[in-house]
Amino acid sequence: MLDKIIIIRDYLKKSKIRCTYNAAAKALGIKPADFKKLLVDRTPENSWFVNTGAGEPVGYADNEKDPDLYRTKRIIISAEVLTRNLDL
Repeated sequence: MLDKIIIIRDYLKKSKIRCTYNAAAKALGIKPADFKKLLVDRTPENSWFVNTGAGEPVGYADNEKDPDLYRTKRIIISAEVLTRNLDL
């Protein structure tokens, strides 16, 4: 499971696009709460995963967010985008 999270995370960072926790969890076939538990550390790499409402990583301080996090307003909200683009 962690290897798939890393694949998604690397794709988001490279594309400079945020993704909701819900979309990532659904693409992995798990519940959003379980997905959040797998993101143990608040690192810039994990900050690409955001909540649906505000588009922000939950509980992250500014210094824990990737500097490119707001480079675009686009946010992936559909698991289908991830499964199609990453062949999950």
